[in-house]
Parts: sequence; structure tokens; C-alpha cells
Amino acid sequence: MTMFLLVMLGAMFLKGYGEVVGLATVLVIAFLGLSFIVVVAGLVYLVGHPSLLPHWIGEITSGRYHLEHAPLAGSGPLVALGISLLVFPKLALGLSGFETGVLHIHLVKGTDADPNDAAARVANTRKLLLVAALIMSFFLIGSSLVTGTDTLIPADELRLEPVKGKAMDRALAYLAHGESPYPICPLFGRAFGTAYDVSTILILWFAGASAMGGLLNMVPRYLPRYGMAPEWAGAYRPLVIAFTVINLLVTLAFRADVSAQGGAYATGVLVLMTSACIASFIHEMRRSPEPHHGLALQAQRAGFGLITLVFVYTTIANIMERPDGIIIASIFIVCVMAISFTSRAWRSDELRLKEFRFADDAERMLWTDIVHEGAFRVLVPHRPGSRSLADKEAEIRRKHRIPENVPIVFLEVHYGDVSEFQNAPIISARQEGSRFVIVAKDVVSVSHTIAQVAMEMTKGGAPLDIIFGWSKGGSLKLALDYVLFGQGDIPNRVVDLLDKAITDVSRRPTVIVG
Repeated sequence: MTMFLLVMLGAMFLKGYGEVVGLATVLVIAFLGLSFIVVVAGLVYLVGHPSLLPHWIGEITSGRYHLEHAPLAGSGPLVALGISLLVFPKLALGLSGFETGVLHIHLVKGTDADPNDAAARVANTRKLLLVAALIMSFFLIGSSLVTGTDTLIPADELRLEPVKGKAMDRALAYLAHGESPYPICPLFGRAFGTAYDVSTILILWFAGASAMGGLLNMVPRYLPRYGMAPEWAGAYRPLVIAFTVINLLVTLAFRADVSAQGGAYATGVLVLMTSACIASFIHEMRRSPEPHHGLALQAQRAGFGLITLVFVYTTIANIMERPDGIIIASIFIVCVMAISFTSRAWRSDELRLKEFRFADDAERMLWTDIVHEGAFRVLVPHRPGSRSLADKEAEIRRKHRIPENVPIVFLEVHYGDVSEFQNAPIISARQEGSRFVIVAKDVVSVSHTIAQVAMEMTKGGAPLDIIFGWSKGGSLKLALDYVLFGQGDIPNRVVDLLDKAITDVSRRPTVIVG
């Protein structure tokens, strides 16, 4: 049944993202509406019967915690507070869902007049996160009160051992079915309970939709951009199929056991939120205080620091208690990194030109003249700072017997962010006497830029000659430098790129090394 529901979820995403959002909205409203009735009815009953909560508090302060193995011995408010802090990491799954909302932040719009207004997008994002936090806080605190041990649910019904109680893992459903010994609400019973069960099953079915939706929005934006995934990962439908298959494999591996998956899921949630806390705390510490607001900033920093410490403690405690979570998460991380490196290496021979950019129109016009005039048949890559262009030109003409009347174009390449995969160099050009110099800035790969420029220059006439000097370093080092950083054994890489891009040998530039 679980596998069938996952396939149906994938089919919904294949039908369209809008359809998934529409169905998710209906399911969330139904589930939260029914849960709201259960929680509010329970709270109203507790208020109307004031002896229940004091009895519950009295049980706690007297040391009757209804725990198989209490982490602290003794009784009293301080001991109860200490036990609460030690048990708190077990509630980490209560935070789940909040982190998937963060994945959709980039979809938040600004104003109707300007959807890309950054200030409005930040303000609307804060509203989104605040509303989500308020809704989660209400249901977490409210459900904790109405399902507290020995309030509306007898302690024996919440035990896991020796006999699993009727309310274990389904406390709100227990109340919705009217199984509580207290007449909480006349609406509760078999019909209402069945409706609540159906809504719970459907919302659990769609629980992965938010995470899957976030991944479908995030993966195409980043992994293909850095060459860490195949090009098809930027397409919607193939990515849906891939994630659906992964969902099925994970579910099969865990035998659809929620408890078995809980450790890995809680670890992922906590690591993500702890990382966000640490980043926010560092940002606050670096922020300069405004005039007359130094004390307020110190208090804010202290608050951020305290929250960060709580999450760090919770994460460490959760990992120590359930190490299987960090093991499974680490396996996934290693797999993702292995696939990413393999993809980057596999795609390293792609031409991967996004566009040529120009500093201004004058640079574009000079570039156009050089490329399309067809009079320039010699291209010499030049490393800036090594020696003067005049000396290099004299050596090139002497070694390769190039007459003075044959113009030479030098190409200087300057790196940008080499983590990017698609190349979009900023081109500028200048003339120095009889020679022309093309400068490519913000490039991600030297070899790709040289091949791309050579191919553009070939469009204007006969194939040109690309003259290289010798590369220094071992062959293995040069190969690794090429795969990882786009530099290294440049001449051979340019040959490979040109061979793959231009099948007609008569139109292919000639690479000369010496």
C-alpha cells in the first residue's frame, strides 16, 4: 500500500506542480481542521475540569513520571525540568516540516508591482516562517497538554511495553475515536475517528510532497549549474521519476517502518536547523551595532547564542542516542558526493558555453571584427604576467616561421568562480600595434574558453592555428587539475573539445605545441 501511494505521489508530480499544490492545500486544511477540533475540544474539557491538570502536575512533581527508565532520580520541579531537558531531543521530529518550508523560500514573491523586490520578498518570507512557527507551536503545545500521560489518556494506554497501549503512536486518534474514559466531545466516535484516520493517512502520504517539491525546485538550480548532476537533472519530469525511484528504494530498505526511518530523518532535520542557527549566530556577531542600540544587540546575540546551544546539544544527544541516523545520513552524503564528482568528471569534455558577455558595445564591435573578418589565422594563448607580449610574439614568429605580415591574436584568460560549470566569459579586446589581444575574464575553464574562442574565429574563414607552449607538471596532476579546476593539460583538452564539437576535420582548428 505504501509503495502504491508513493507511485501515486510521483504520478501527481508528473501531472503538474500546480496540481500537487492544490491537492496538498486541501489535505492540509482537512487534517489541520480535524486536529484543531480534537485539540481545542481537549483543551476546553481540561479547562472545564480543573482537577485534571493539577493532578497531572502533582504526579510530575511527586516523581511519578511514568517512564520506564527515568534519566534522573528524585522529585520536585528542578528534577522535572532536568528530565525535560534530557528528554527534549526525543521530540526533534516535532520540528519536521519547518525545514522543508525553507526550501521554498526562493519561490516567495515581493509585491504585485515588482515580484522581485528583495525587501518585500524578505518581509513576506518572515511572514511565511512566522505563521508556520505559530501553527506548529499551537499544535505541539496543545496536543502535548491534551495527550499528557494520565490527563485525558490513562498512563497504561501510552505504554510501549510490556503490552502496547491503544494510544501509543496514535494519541490524537485515540481521542478522536472517543476511546478516552472522559466524555470530551459528543462529536468524537467511530465516524469522526475514521475521518481523522483517513486524513492522517493522506497527510502522511503527502508528507514527502513538500520535501520532494523543494528538491524539484532546488536541484535544477544548483547541481547541474556546478556540473554535479547530468544535464537531464535540470528537467522536471526525469527528476520526478528519479526521486520517486529513490523514495521507493528507501521505503523498501526500511520496510516502510516509520520508527526505523525516524532516526535518519531526525538527524537530517536537526543538522539542517543547527547549521542555520550557527550561521545566523555568526551573522549576528559580525553585525555592527547601531548607535544607541548596543545593549539591545547584545541581548539579541545572547538569544541567538542560547538557541544555537540548545540545537547543538539536541543534535549531539540525538546522534548519540540513535547513531543509525548519522550513519544513514552519511551514506547518503557520500553517495551524493560520489555522484557529483563522477558527473563533473564525466561532463568535463562538454563544450559548456553559456554565452559570451562584453564590457560594452565597443568591445563587442571589435570582437565581431576579429571573429568575422577572417584575416586572423593564428591564436596564441598567453598567460598574463609571465613575460611581455612583444617577447612572446618574437619567439612565436621565430619558432614557427610566421611572417611579419601575418597578424597574431593573443588570448589572455582570467579565472572567475571555477565552481561554476557553464562558461560565460566577459570578453574585451584591444589592438597593440600589429597584434590584437582578446581578454576573457570570469571564466570557469581555460581550455573551454580557448576552444570556444577558436571555434568563433573559425566561423569567419579557414581553420586557424592555436599555438601553445609546453605545460609543466606530471600527467596525473595535469589531468586532475583539468577535471577539478578547469586548468592543467590545456592543449590536449582543447584538442578533445574541438574533436568532439567539430566533426568536419577540414573546419577544425589545428593545435600546435612547442
